[in-house]
Amino acid sequence: MKLNVNGFIVEANYSEQEIQSVFLPLLSELTERRRKKGERLIVFLAAPPGTGKTTLSLYLEKLYTEHFDSFSFQSISIDGFHHKREYLLSHYKNAGDDNILLNDIKGSPETFDVEALKATLQALGKDPVLWPVYDRTTHDVSETKVKVDADIVLIEGNWLLLNEAGWQELAEYSDYSIFITTDEHLLKTRLIERKMRGGVSRVEAGRFYEQSDSKNVTRVLGNHHDPDLTLYLNNKKEIVKG
Repeated sequence: MKLNVNGFIVEANYSEQEIQSVFLPLLSELTERRRKKGERLIVFLAAPPGTGKTTLSLYLEKLYTEHFDSFSFQSISIDGFHHKREYLLSHYKNAGDDNILLNDIKGSPETFDVEALKATLQALGKDPVLWPVYDRTTHDVSETKVKVDADIVLIEGNWLLLNEAGWQELAEYSDYSIFITTDEHLLKTRLIERKMRGGVSRVEAGRFYEQSDSKNVTRVLGNHHDPDLTLYLNNKKEIVKG
């Protein structure tokens, strides 16, 4: 199945085992929870960068429309809550004796407008919202916004379950949370290749991995709230129950 992931066309290939033992049972669980709640269900899908969570979230939306008709289902990402590129190129993170340009650690929690994200999540609990979108082909937040108004809204992002000041309050806006864990070494190649698809050289992609992505992987895996469901990305690139 071909999916548009942040401006790139990606082929989503999942095994029948993954679909039958993990994905469909999960979607059945979310349907039942939405039925019991009687109003919009907000689901968090958190994971380290490189686990394929964006592709998975979009695939789950497609799978839901093919197998369920009780409720509407929508998948969205928090990437649109990055600060604009102009901001990242003019602001710094204080790290001891050093000031680090935010654009050099893009993707870390400090490069997001978490207050705007909180306000939008709070509004989404009651009403439809306009949700910002990130475009990986321009490496910036798009001027486009999408209307989010489904019965079940699956929100994916690295930091949704981060147990740190400024982020830890997000958990209260979630009705159900999912976390994908894996071994760190599995993600390096995936992240470098993803960066190269954005137009940078292998050397640049490797440098960005060392200064940003690798640190983010460690931070996500090491400091998160306990989820309702843990999934595991194994060395066969299959998602199984953790």
